[in-house]
Amino acid sequence: MDFAQLFLEPLGYEFMTRALAVTVIAALVCALLSCWLVLIGWSLMGDAVSHAVLPGVVLAYIVGAPFAVGAVIFGLLAVALIGIVRNTSRVKEDAAMGIVFTTLFALGLVLISVTPSQTDLNHIIFGNLLGVSRSDLVQIVILAGIVLTALVLKRRDFTLYAFDPTHAHAIGLNPKFLGGALLGLLALTAVAALQMVGVILVVAMLIIPGATAYLLTNRFSTMLVLAPTISITCSVAGLYLSYYLDTASGGMIVLAQGAVFAMVYLFSPQHGLVGTRIATARRRRQLTRV
Repeated sequence: MDFAQLFLEPLGYEFMTRALAVTVIAALVCALLSCWLVLIGWSLMGDAVSHAVLPGVVLAYIVGAPFAVGAVIFGLLAVALIGIVRNTSRVKEDAAMGIVFTTLFALGLVLISVTPSQTDLNHIIFGNLLGVSRSDLVQIVILAGIVLTALVLKRRDFTLYAFDPTHAHAIGLNPKFLGGALLGLLALTAVAALQMVGVILVVAMLIIPGATAYLLTNRFSTMLVLAPTISITCSVAGLYLSYYLDTASGGMIVLAQGAVFAMVYLFSPQHGLVGTRIATARRRRQLTRV
């Protein structure tokens, strides 16, 4: 079987076509947002929001509302609660995040356990990429469109906020508004990727692409190109591997991204553990020859 047959065979199934579309869309939007999350240092915030949406999704199922509605509400609620705990007590931000997201995640698990359902709600936790319906695809396209539009229109403001919020305030921007907008986009993005890899692995989609690109370049504009390229390539490769190896699609996607990060971490010419040593040794040899 040649490469063309390997690529085209899964696309003969409608569920694989929808899964591929969701994979590309979610990988793109997660990777773009991950660039700002990595720069600001919001990795734990991404973890908090992605886990905190679980009870919202379950409650939306109970009342018959779209999953996205409940997830966005609880994502924003988590952000608000973290801010309240941080600003009204001696508890620091990282502890406030841990308290809020673990409590909300536990609430979601309890709701799943007591909710009578003919649908296996565990796919919310672990993802169900191959079970994406047309309505799910439409929902993901809308959410991703909102996030991408906001990131493109406000990319300069978000970038300045990430590098120097004090300067952003000095030129008339509102750092609190920009931070809140990014957190809102984070909640929407987590919902878009929920169907793909589930609540538990969403944080990987939100962090690994940006972290990988960060090790490959010192320019943010280049980072915004590298992160989506890496994310989409790894996600599509993971989806195809899961098809041919008969494994969990979400897990394979994250494993593929993790494997690429490990390679970049070791061999990146500028920031890799081994790559920098090799480059240093070459420079020393060149100096000794001179």
